[in-house]
Amino acid sequence: MGLTGRKHVRMKRIAILQSNYIPWKGYFDIINSVDEFVIYDDAQYTRRDWRNRNIIKTKNGPKWITVPVEVKGKFKQKIRETRIADRNWALKHWELIKRNYSNAPYFLDYADLFELTYNQSMKLKFLSDVNKLFINVINSILGITTIITDTSDFRMEGNKTEKIISICKQANADIYVTGPTAINYINEKLFSEAQIFIKWANYKGYPEYEQGYPPFEHAVSIIDVIFNCGNSSTLKMKSFI
Repeated sequence: MGLTGRKHVRMKRIAILQSNYIPWKGYFDIINSVDEFVIYDDAQYTRRDWRNRNIIKTKNGPKWITVPVEVKGKFKQKIRETRIADRNWALKHWELIKRNYSNAPYFLDYADLFELTYNQSMKLKFLSDVNKLFINVINSILGITTIITDTSDFRMEGNKTEKIISICKQANADIYVTGPTAINYINEKLFSEAQIFIKWANYKGYPEYEQGYPPFEHAVSIIDVIFNCGNSSTLKMKSFI
C-alpha cells in the first residue's frame, strides 16, 4: 500500500506511578499526558515519602501534612495494604487547609467539594483508597479524562522493569511516560527490546503564579494551584499548553 493509502495509527501512551496524597502539579501533568494511568499500589509502602503526605503553604512556611498510617514491622507491606491509623486525620487536615487558604482567590469556589471529599475520606480504611479518591476529584476539577486503572488489573512478573514492561504490553502501550527519577532503576535496554519507547517527563520551566506566603514554592500540593488560580490552573501546568 502506498503512503497515500496508509492509515495513521496513534501510539498509546501509558504511565505507571504509585499513588500519592494530594500530589503536586507534575503528577497530574503525567496523568494528563497519557491515555492510561496505572496506579502501582502493589509496591512496598515507604515511610517519609509522598505516599501519605504532601506540602501546603502556611504563614510559617511550607508545611507537611501527613495521613497517619499503621506500619508493620520493617515495612513489609504493600501500599494497598496500608491502613489509616486515626479516623480524625481528615478533620485535622481540612481545618489546616481552611486556616491557610481561606483568603486564596478561589478557595470558596472549591471549598464545598474538598470538604465533601474529606468527609468521604473519613469512611475509608486504606491509604490507597484515600489517595485514589482525591486523585479522581482533582482530575475532575482539572478536566483530565485519562483512563485510570490499577496494577491489580494486570499480571506482573519479573523485576521492577520487567513488571512495568509487562503492564505496558498488556495495555497495548507503545510509549511509557515516567518522571526523571526513574532513570535510577529503569533498564532502558529491556524497553528497547520490547519496542516500547520511554518518554521522560520534564519538570523544569513551570510558570509561577500569585501564591500566598512568599517566597514562591513549586513543590507543593496541586490544591495550592487550584485555590490560587481557579479555572486557570491548567495554564500553570505544562501538559495543557
